[in-house]
Amino acid sequence: MRVSADRTVCIGAGLCALTAPTVFDQDDNDGLVKILTPTPDPTTAPEVREAADICPSGAVTFTE
Repeated sequence: MRVSADRTVCIGAGLCALTAPTVFDQDDNDGLVKILTPTPDPTTAPEVREAADICPSGAVTFTE
């Protein structure tokens, strides 16, 4: 699995970091998404999938 995030469309809602905290965080400077693990363990797939689904701006994407 590969995770990506488009910081140009991120609105800093933080739902990704709340949903998958081992994969996402928010940048301390601007509050936008920060990817902690671009190729996370497959066991995190449900959380990553949910984070992508609930991202209000569509900034979070992943491929399996």
